Amino acid sequence: MQYGAAAAEQACWYMPAAVVSSPAAEETAAERVERLASESAVVVFSVSTCCMCHAVKRLFCGMGVHPAVHELDLDPRGRELERALACLLAGVDGAAAAAAAAPVVPVVFIGGRLVGAMDRVMAAHINGSLVPLLKEAGALWL
Repeated sequence: MQYGAAAAEQACWYMPAAVVSSPAAEETAAERVERLASESAVVVFSVSTCCMCHAVKRLFCGMGVHPAVHELDLDPRGRELERALACLLAGVDGAAAAAAAAPVVPVVFIGGRLVGAMDRVMAAHINGSLVPLLKEAGALWL
């Protein structure tokens, strides 16, 4: 790991999206996830201390994509959002019990559509379908 000026020059910086109180006090966690997921081409729901979250953010930064990052541990309603994300993932994977036991984050949305957790993002990257998704969403131009 490099430190100092050399590291700063080579680093890919991603800024967590600002923690903003919801526009409507009655907005549910699921509605908030849907709203946040549609506000940027690539959205990552993360926990700041999670190594898998860091890896997925670095993957996108390495590709030249700068996702909107929502750190659930820094959000006052983070636990609610995490439960809403777990429900969404359970619907995608078809295994609610497995989703409840497994860590929820990172959760990635591209173009407002749920891609899934780390396993699905990496599978899309390996099989070549991630770049077309990013291009279609307007997150990648090359």
